[in-house]
Amino acid sequence: MEKYLVGGAVRDQLLGYPVKERDWVVVGETPESMIRQGFRAVGKDFPVFLHPQSHEEYALARTERKTSPGYKGFRVHADIDVTLEQDLKRRDLTINALAMTPEGEVIDPYGGRDDLDKRLFRHVSPAFAEDPVRILRVARFAARYRHLGFKLASDTREMMEGMVSVGEVDHLVPERVWAELLKALNETSPSAFFYTLLDCGALALIFPEIYSLFGVPQPEKYHPEIDTGVHALMCLEQAALLSPKPEVRFAALVHDLGKALSPKDNLPHHYGHETKGLPVLEALCNRLRVPNAFKSLALHVMQYHTHCHKVTELKPSTLVDLLNNLGAFKQRNQFPEFLLACEADAKGRTGLENNPYPQAAYLQAAAKTAGSVDTSDLTDGRLQGAEIGEAIRQLRIKAITDMTKTEAQCR
Repeated sequence: MEKYLVGGAVRDQLLGYPVKERDWVVVGETPESMIRQGFRAVGKDFPVFLHPQSHEEYALARTERKTSPGYKGFRVHADIDVTLEQDLKRRDLTINALAMTPEGEVIDPYGGRDDLDKRLFRHVSPAFAEDPVRILRVARFAARYRHLGFKLASDTREMMEGMVSVGEVDHLVPERVWAELLKALNETSPSAFFYTLLDCGALALIFPEIYSLFGVPQPEKYHPEIDTGVHALMCLEQAALLSPKPEVRFAALVHDLGKALSPKDNLPHHYGHETKGLPVLEALCNRLRVPNAFKSLALHVMQYHTHCHKVTELKPSTLVDLLNNLGAFKQRNQFPEFLLACEADAKGRTGLENNPYPQAAYLQAAAKTAGSVDTSDLTDGRLQGAEIGEAIRQLRIKAITDMTKTEAQCR
């Protein structure tokens, strides 16, 4: 069998980057011959097979022809006469149009190794412009490799701008947008995903809620970076440093969407942005079909991040209600993730990136104190229903009150 390791496995091996999965291209075979050799067919849109032992993907060499708008508007041709070079030519970037023989010889018909050395994202051919998903993929690669110094080639950026202007991006479906965003959130520099989309004009169409934050000012005293869009992406970067969880990173990214709704007469102040943004966030999550774990955390961070920042100023009753609303007293909760997203918000400001965030420890201590109150006396039957809940609340308020008095005495 004439087979070649292709795409990301070759690219990352040459970069010295961890190789997570290996894909192969097979030349000169048919679906029937693959099945006879024990491979299992799994491809729906084109011939892809799983190796009987390694379970790695083996795809027949193929070409594609654009037949209609969107990323599914292609006719695939896979036959024994399709060459390796033809298969590689249909790929998006030169650094992904690399192949390697089983013996380790690199095949590079489109200059991918040179672009790896130059740290450039460059399209293979004009066919790049036929698939809008490639804009998202390039942005995701920027999120993955920005720390290595990769940049977008100017002619590729111009091609992406052209794709936006002719409406190719309008054909992206929500599921694919979320899939690429989720991958980007898991990368080393997720903010590069959004900056890449912003530079080519796609951000306004794909993520209008994020785009609307750029150019919106904030008080320089608290936000030296001033621009709310810049702040949102700084928060995302801080979240990436604080937590590997994409839920935390997503919550930090979207926590200030309400600032885009602030009346111009009030700028740079944003009164009530914590609640104004909730319907915007709901709409964003519904449009992209964001999983509930992401949505619930993001809503909590949006609504209560200011409470977290000012936690030492809260009355004990307000603090108990906050912890209850965050689900901090439940066995399964997202309270630790909430604290990390709020910390990312506090540190996502120019010059304040390394400041401590004692509010998190304070809230954790309050949750532990209020959550450990003795409620055994409330189960003797004297109280019923909502009365029990209110009695527990009062015990927790008293516990927090005592805690704050003790801390004040220690100071």
